[in-house]
Amino acid sequence: MSNRIWNVCLILLGCAFLVLLADFAISAGRTRELALKLQPQNAAEPAPLRVALISQELNNPFWRSIEEGARDSARKYGMEIEYAGPLRIDAAEQVRLLEKAVASGVDALLLQGLGDPAYAKLIDDASERGIPVVAVDADEPESRRIAYVGTDNRAAGETMGKLVTEAIGGSGRIGVLLGSEATNQQLRLDGFRAVISRYPSMSVADIRISHISRLQAAKQAQEMLQKYPDLKAIVGFSALDGLGIAEATALAGASNVRVFAFDDLENTRQAIRNGRIVATIVQNPYRIGEEAIGVLHDYLAGGTGTELHYSDATVLDRRALLAEEDEEDEEGGEGTESTDGRDGKEEVNGKEDANGKEELQ
Repeated sequence: MSNRIWNVCLILLGCAFLVLLADFAISAGRTRELALKLQPQNAAEPAPLRVALISQELNNPFWRSIEEGARDSARKYGMEIEYAGPLRIDAAEQVRLLEKAVASGVDALLLQGLGDPAYAKLIDDASERGIPVVAVDADEPESRRIAYVGTDNRAAGETMGKLVTEAIGGSGRIGVLLGSEATNQQLRLDGFRAVISRYPSMSVADIRISHISRLQAAKQAQEMLQKYPDLKAIVGFSALDGLGIAEATALAGASNVRVFAFDDLENTRQAIRNGRIVATIVQNPYRIGEEAIGVLHDYLAGGTGTELHYSDATVLDRRALLAEEDEEDEEGGEGTESTDGRDGKEEVNGKEDANGKEELQ
């Protein structure tokens, strides 16, 4: 009897021990869970700054090169580029894209100035929301943008004026094609006229818009040649203008008319080699995008840098082109063709180009 009682007691004691052990395990688990909750969590990686880049035309090589430079620079600073633009040049669409970017809560903006008070007001509104804006390619100086990065367009126009004056001997009538009515085009025209006005025997006979279209440039140049058969030169201030003008002069048999272009396309280079285009002014869009991000980074870091940042622009004529090709031959032909504004090209802004990119603007 006593043994049976003893066995029952042992069983009850074992059950009690198991219950206590289970309760301890549960308590320990809960304690560990609470301890984990109370431990400081690792800080999350900061989200990259969102920078909207609004182009004049989405697939324009000039703007794609700006995008490339901006993206390469943005990676260094923890920024993310959101690239957008109208499929065809459309100022109203640029306005809509600006409004959309601001509404989406981007951290900063890179955009082309339109020379429009209403557009400047939108830039001011973005600034008031704490969104810094950098103008690229064309400035919007009457707005609260923090800086402009791009070609000194008036200086480029003055350089073009000097080229034309020298080529036609300071006497004769000239036709001019603008790619659009954008402020950068108007500044180029202003600089060009400032030089031409110094020569009483020189004048601008006609100014037309090509809408950055080779076909339109050819059409407008043809009409100029018909209306003013005594033209000594025709100047194009956007990339496709020069090629269109060269086609028009060839069709009209007007080999005596000097053709001048803007920007650095391979077809333009070939026309210079063939003597169909006298010279072109080369911009550096990659550097524009790269430097615009640098300006933005400095501003966000508390810097108070300069307001105007002019990128390189150079003159490419046949002499400079041949010199460039000779240098490549001496290097054994291992390098790719350069469009960087070096090798004897006359400089517009007193600097040398550093990045060879196909350009269209």
